[in-house]
Amino acid sequence: MAAKTKTGKCFLVGAGPGDLGLVTLRAKECIEQAGVIVYDYLSNPEMLKWAPETAEIIYAGKRAGAHTLTQDEINALLIEKARAGKQVVRLKGGDPFVFGRGAEEAQMLAAAHVPFVVVPGITSAIAGPAYAGIPVTHRGKNSHVTFFTGHENPEKSETSIDFRALAQLGGTQVMLMGVERIESIAREMLANGMRSDMPVALIRWATTGRQETLVGNLGNIAERVAEKEFAAPAVAVFGDVVTMRDELNWFEHQSLSGKRIVVTRSRAQAGVLSEQLRALGADVIELPTIRIEPPSDLRAFAELVQDAHAYDWIVFTSPNGVTAFFDLFYKLYDDTRELGGARIAAIGPATAQRIKDFHLKVDLQPEEFVAESIVREFRKQGGVENLRILLARAEKARDLLPKELSALGAIVDEGFAYRTVPETRDDSGARRRLLEEGADLITFTSSSTVENFLALGLSWPEKMQVASIGPVTSKTARDRGLTVAVEARRHDIPGLVDAVCKFFLGKIDDERR
Repeated sequence: MAAKTKTGKCFLVGAGPGDLGLVTLRAKECIEQAGVIVYDYLSNPEMLKWAPETAEIIYAGKRAGAHTLTQDEINALLIEKARAGKQVVRLKGGDPFVFGRGAEEAQMLAAAHVPFVVVPGITSAIAGPAYAGIPVTHRGKNSHVTFFTGHENPEKSETSIDFRALAQLGGTQVMLMGVERIESIAREMLANGMRSDMPVALIRWATTGRQETLVGNLGNIAERVAEKEFAAPAVAVFGDVVTMRDELNWFEHQSLSGKRIVVTRSRAQAGVLSEQLRALGADVIELPTIRIEPPSDLRAFAELVQDAHAYDWIVFTSPNGVTAFFDLFYKLYDDTRELGGARIAAIGPATAQRIKDFHLKVDLQPEEFVAESIVREFRKQGGVENLRILLARAEKARDLLPKELSALGAIVDEGFAYRTVPETRDDSGARRRLLEEGADLITFTSSSTVENFLALGLSWPEKMQVASIGPVTSKTARDRGLTVAVEARRHDIPGLVDAVCKFFLGKIDDERR
C-alpha cells in the first residue's frame, strides 16, 4: 500500500507595491524555497528569478475584464498543490490582507485543513503616496488616514461605502482599485458634502520605474483622468497632504525617471546593472538573452585547473571565468597555496574584484578593459617568451588573445571555463512587455547578448536605441546592422550606467535649447 503524501503548506505572501527593494526578507525566503508559485498581476514578476529552477510557476493574474483563473479556481489550485505535498507560495501584490482577497483564500485553506502562513507585505496604499512625495499623515495637515476600496464585490447590489461618513471624518483618504470608477466616486463624494477643491492625486504603477502621478481636485479629477487616459493600476489620495507633493516629490525627479531600459545580461548577472539603473529611477525590463553553463568538455578544463601550479601566468577575462575556475579548484584542492607561483592577470575591474573575492592578489590589470591591452602590458614588462600561460575564458571567445601571446613566444593553453547559451525561459513576461510597451534603450554587455537578442526575432520597438559596454560589443552590434547610440568609455557596469545617464542628460539639454 502506497504511503500517504504529507500535506504541504501554503504561504500567502505580500509581494509589496512593485519596487523589488520593498519586498520583505521573509517573502524572498519563501520564494527561494517554493515548490509552486502562484502569482498575481500586481506582483512584480522579476521576483520569480529568486525561485528554484525546479519550481512550478503559475500565473493567476486578474485584470478588469481579463481573468486568467477565477477566484474559485485559484482556491482549488492552492489546495490541490498543497495536498500534493508542495510548499506553495501565493504571491499577492501589496499586502495579502489589504483589499487583496487574501483573507478569503486563507478561509478556504482553513476549511480544507491545509496549513498556511501569512507573510505581510508593504501596501501600495502607503508606499504609492510616499513615492509620489505625499505623506498620508502629517501633524500639520491631518490626524488620521482612512483606506477604502473603489472595487467592491460585483455581486453586491449597492455600495457599502458610507460616503457621508467619509466626508464627516475628513483627514486623508486613500482609495485602492477604483481609477476606472473615479467619475462616479467623485460624484458621490461631492454629493455627500466633500469640497470640490479638495486636492486629489492618482499614482499609477507606484514605486516602479513606470510610476506616473496625476494631480487635480475632486471637482476636476474625473475629467483629468479621461483627458490623460490615465488607467489602472492606480492608488488615489484625497486630502490636503497632496499639496506637499510640490515640496517632497523625490522619486520622479531622478536622472533616469521615465526611461524604460532593457537589460539583456544573464539572469544571474542582470541584478547588478538593473539595480544601478533602478536606483536612478529607470523602468528596467530584465530580458536575459544568455545563460551561463558549464563548458562542453568539463573534464578538459578540470585537468588544466588541476595543473594550474605549473603555469607562470593565469589570465582571466571575465568574472564568470574566475568563478568557474575556483569552483573547480576548490573541489580539487583545499588550500589556495596549491596555485604555486602562478601570477594572475585580469581584464577589467569586475574580473579583478572577483579574483580579490577569493583573497588573491591581481598582479597585472591593464587600464583598458579589452584583450589587446593585456598583450601591450605583457610587452611593457619585457615579454612572455617561453612563459606558460593559462587562459580561463568562455568557449567561442575571440581568438586574438591566444594568437597574440603565442606570437610573443608564450606557451598558451586555453581553458574553456564556461559557455554562453541562449536563454529560453521568460517567466516574467519581459518579451511581451517589450513588444507591448517598447523601450527607450537596450543595453548590451557582450557580443553574445547582441547575437542572442537578435536571434529571438523580436520586433524592434520604435525609437529604441542601443547602449554598448565597449568597442568589441559595439562592433558586433554594428556588424549586425544596429546603430550604437551609447558606448561606455569605461568598459564595465558603472561605466555603462554613467554613459547612459550622460546620454539622457544630453538629450534633455538638447530638448531645452
